[in-house]
Amino acid sequence: MIALQRVARARVAAGGERLGEIGAGTLALAGFHAGDDLARVPRLAERILGLRMFADGRGRMNRALAEAGGGLLLVPQFTLAADTARGARPSFDAAAPAA
Repeated sequence: MIALQRVARARVAAGGERLGEIGAGTLALAGFHAGDDLARVPRLAERILGLRMFADGRGRMNRALAEAGGGLLLVPQFTLAADTARGARPSFDAAAPAA
């Protein structure tokens, strides 16, 4: 699962250390499941880069990230793989291992 957000700027840090930062562009939170195939990653990247999420000269959402000259910050987010079907505590058993 991928969650995309247009941003004016975005930064990711852990333990007080800045790990990534962009100006205007797209923040992509990516949750991978244990059975996901790495062969799908190039197509996923192509789709993210090709989505027309940015305004053209007329203010219409007609420009892709590359056309808009924006950055991409891709952040792994295991919580997107949460199973919330039962109970009040989500299960992350289906999430891919950190490695």
